[in-house]
This record gives sequence, structure tokens and C-alpha cells, in this order.
Amino acid sequence: MGAKGAPSRRRQGGRRLRYLPTGSFPFLLLLLLLCIQLGGGQKKKENLLAEKVEQLMEWSSRRSIFRMNGDKFRKFIKAPPRNYSMIVMFTALQPQRQCSVCRQANEEYQILANSWRYSSAFCNKLFFSMVDYDEGTDVFQQLNMNSAPTFMHFPAKGRPKRADTFDLQRIGFAAEQLAKWIADRTDVHIRVFRPPNYSGTIALALLVSLVGGLLYLRRNNLEFIYNKTGWAMVSLCIVFAMTSGQMWNHIRGPPYAHKNPHNGQVISSIDGKSMETKLDSG
Repeated sequence: MGAKGAPSRRRQGGRRLRYLPTGSFPFLLLLLLLCIQLGGGQKKKENLLAEKVEQLMEWSSRRSIFRMNGDKFRKFIKAPPRNYSMIVMFTALQPQRQCSVCRQANEEYQILANSWRYSSAFCNKLFFSMVDYDEGTDVFQQLNMNSAPTFMHFPAKGRPKRADTFDLQRIGFAAEQLAKWIADRTDVHIRVFRPPNYSGTIALALLVSLVGGLLYLRRNNLEFIYNKTGWAMVSLCIVFAMTSGQMWNHIRGPPYAHKNPHNGQVISSIDGKSMETKLDSG
């Protein structure tokens, strides 16, 4: 009892009580405050992300492609958090820009976006938007972009890579080609639905009606059918059509565009027109 050298640690119920050093309490308090702050920051990010996705879904319910200016581009595309992919067409549709290829690309882009918007696979993981040069000049300057049209994919995580810029000069801007590129970059497969085009059917119906009317009017004298000169002219027309450059393009499938070796301008392989419009502030 009270022997010298007895253990200094108290016992209670056969268990030893260990006391934390006094200096540990500020550290624990700091750690607790840090956890609370991190949890609050995470909650704030989740709320911000939910607001952004909700706004994008609302825009998508009204139109398949929504236009963006500089502020919207920085908020919904550049600034985190973001768990969705965004396809952006940078274009110049104002008449003073005289960009005919921009209007053609916009038509194909609209077909693609509508196909996604009205498909059963539509979700909040992929959106389509557009930045016009006259509405977002600062965006073009930020990306060092001085020509249009250009298609870019902004992934849900990280920065766009080289493959996230669509190679329009090599394969054109058909909706089917854009859909294939999007599938490679996002694993989202879009089945393109084109609006019905009745021009070919109407032209064929007019041709049949014309031939039928001619045969009816000349029903008492059909000797012209055996006219060798007429058939020779028809044969020449078919030969010229089959040896034309358009038929060569159809068979060989050349690149959609190529560069002029003299001035470096990108021109279409089909009609020889420029595939891009140089932009300036004027």
C-alpha cells in the first residue's frame, strides 16, 4: 500500500486509463473544422452542378441547340463542376460574314441535334450548343480561333484534346460523320433521322408524266421511238454523265476538302468553294 515504485497509471475496473496530451485538442478541433468545411464545399459543388444541369435541360426542352455568348460559355462549359459533355459549333451566320459553308454546316448540325433530342436515349450527359462570332468574339479570341465553322467537344472531365476538334477539312460536316465522331469521343451513339426529301420522287413523277403524255399525244405515230439519232443523243448524255467529275467523286470517295498548294486555302473537293471563312473584328 503506497509502496514506492508502484505504477503511476490509475486503474479502473481492471482497465488502464490513457490520457491524451493537452496539445492534441487544438489539432482535433482544427481537423473537425476542416472536415466540416470540406463537406460544405462538396455540398455547394453538388448544388451548383444540379443548377447548371437543370438550366441546360430547360434550354434543351425548348430547342435542340442553344446559343451561347461569352458569359454562358465560361459558366456552363469552361467552369467546373461539370459531369456532362458539350458539343459546340463555332460559326458565323450573320449575312455580313458571307459564310455559305457555315449555313450548310448549321443545317447538318441541326439535323444531328434534333436526332439526339427526340431519341429514346436522350439524357443529361450530352448537350449541343453554338457560339456565333458576332455574339461571342471574346470566346473566339480566348481559343485563338480565327475561322469558321469549327466543331469541338468539351469533355465532362479535363481539357479538350486534339481529337476533340472535328476534322471537318478531311471528312466534311455531314450529320452522320459528326455522329460517328461524337460516338468515338463520348460513347454516345446517335442515330441520325433526316427529314423526308420528296424532290427526287417529284422529279421522277414529272418525268414519267412527261413521257406518258408525249406517248399519248403521239399514240397514232410512234415511229420516233425507232429514231437512231434520238437514241444516239440519249446514249451520249449517259456517257458524259458517267465520265463526269461528279461520278468520279461518287466512286472514288476523295477527301471532302483539300488545301490549295499556292495560298494554303482549304477548298471543297466537290464544288471548289472555300471550306472556311476567315474572321476579323470588322
